Amino acid sequence: MTVPVATEWFLGVALSMVDTVAAADCVAQRDPALPFAYVVTPNAQHVVRLNRGDRGFQDGYAEAWLRLCDSQVLRLLARVLFGRTLPHATGSDTTVRLFASHIKPADRITVIGGGAALGQALTAKFGLTALAIHDPPMGFIGQPAEVARCIDFVLAHPARYVFLAVGAPQSEILARRIHDNGQATGTGLCIGSSLLFVTGQVKRAPLIFRRLGLEWLWRLALAPRRHARRVFIESLPLLGLALKARLRPAAGRHDRGASAP
Repeated sequence: MTVPVATEWFLGVALSMVDTVAAADCVAQRDPALPFAYVVTPNAQHVVRLNRGDRGFQDGYAEAWLRLCDSQVLRLLARVLFGRTLPHATGSDTTVRLFASHIKPADRITVIGGGAALGQALTAKFGLTALAIHDPPMGFIGQPAEVARCIDFVLAHPARYVFLAVGAPQSEILARRIHDNGQATGTGLCIGSSLLFVTGQVKRAPLIFRRLGLEWLWRLALAPRRHARRVFIESLPLLGLALKARLRPAAGRHDRGASAP
């Protein structure tokens, strides 16, 4: 079965009203024989990209089954400017919850991205016996043949959980292509670096940073060159989008933003 989940629109994104525990439960309870459905995790950068009219990204979001609020900043703006409470369910926390409470060693798992080292780490930590990994080359999403290889790999390795670990917007675009193929089953999760966190290959921000909504600051401090553009150019415009929506006469509890996916 597919568990029905309520949604609410905020700044152009139909967010699923579930927290981390409920999101993981929904994914785990979904019948793996059902047609492929997938989960996306909107953060500040994603919301900005969607409102700027990134067609491929919007198309990826349009067919997503769950859209989990990954951003404490987005939640803060919703609460302060609109008096709304959005549940929090990051991709990383949902992945941790799945492995801690639901995924069993014999479950079929397919991963796109990450490479052999990730596969070895997952197998060593969780005792997985039915793991398949395909690691496409950099920039694969612009190469039809490589995208086709990814889809063929998913079809050749049917799994209950399909982790798409190739970063945004590649994960969302690929998820939509797998969905549109019509032959895949299981549940896809666009989860960024979550598998690196869950295996301990990359250290996540301390809990206090995450609770205060400052995980972005932790990442910026550790790798300023890598994350400066994401924080100041790709994510910061979220504040302007929220303020603009707040000043519109129709803005409020049911705001749909500038461009709904």
